[in-house]
Amino acid sequence: MKVPAEAESLFTPRNFAAFLLVSLIWGGTWLVIRDQIASVPASWSISYRFMVAALGMFALAVLRREPLHLGRGGLRWAVLLGLFQFTLNFGFVYNAEGYITSGLVAVMFALLVVPNAIFGRIFLGQPITGAFVLGSAIAALGVALLFAHEWRSSPATLEDVLLGAALTVGGILSASAANITQAMDGAKKQPFLALLAWSMTVGVAINTGYALAIDGPPQFDPRPSYTLGILYLGLAGSVITFPLYYGLVRKVGAGQAAYSSVIVPIVAMVLSTLFEGFEWGPLPASGAVITLVGMVVAMRGRASAPPRRATPEP
Repeated sequence: MKVPAEAESLFTPRNFAAFLLVSLIWGGTWLVIRDQIASVPASWSISYRFMVAALGMFALAVLRREPLHLGRGGLRWAVLLGLFQFTLNFGFVYNAEGYITSGLVAVMFALLVVPNAIFGRIFLGQPITGAFVLGSAIAALGVALLFAHEWRSSPATLEDVLLGAALTVGGILSASAANITQAMDGAKKQPFLALLAWSMTVGVAINTGYALAIDGPPQFDPRPSYTLGILYLGLAGSVITFPLYYGLVRKVGAGQAAYSSVIVPIVAMVLSTLFEGFEWGPLPASGAVITLVGMVVAMRGRASAPPRRATPEP
């Protein structure tokens, strides 16, 4: 078994800057996704997004003079990542926003830290400390308060809320599986940008096949806002953020990197305040503060945990 190097701190200037940029950009994607599914089936919108993203990722690899081909066993990792991250995760998320508000989906996604930590313990041998458990519980309480506010303010029926919540949980589990896949030794041996580019290409192939089978011929919304949304999600929301985010996964671990998913709903709710008239009250304000407190407690507990041996590559 290979003993991994000690994880870097999330709070080094470079890592923390990447963490904030990812959180800010992804915090703005939820409103855009909502518009993307207003007139076009989710599967086609996802396909368009990752067509743009895959081309952008290949171009970035060329610009950085990094290899475009995968190493031995690379196709397996590209298929796994393409399935978990760029097909199932986004399929669940886009469809969830058809039943519940984007803010509610974003808030629920803060719980990504929990399966990340559990899967990291099972597959990567990463320890779970008492402080991390306590911090996660505090953060979950804050998320629950934000969830309660979104639920009370949503016009959706109980059935819609439950279905949307179930779809969101599916997205959370898929995203966590992708995070752990990216952090495993076999995936880490692959050229980083090439792996992302080919994974996105796999995602496009799967989503396009699904769209043709379920939703029929390609559909596209001629509105400029739809096209700009595709470009924003494909370039800013994917080409810029995924290399930064998965770079954090590799350097600081999936548990700490996933705390972007705690900041993201706060950003999403601030944007909702500015553009959707979201009103802050005692409940959402308390939830935001409690969530941030839980994030700090859990991250400190994660950072203080000693490194352990990685599980052998399957």
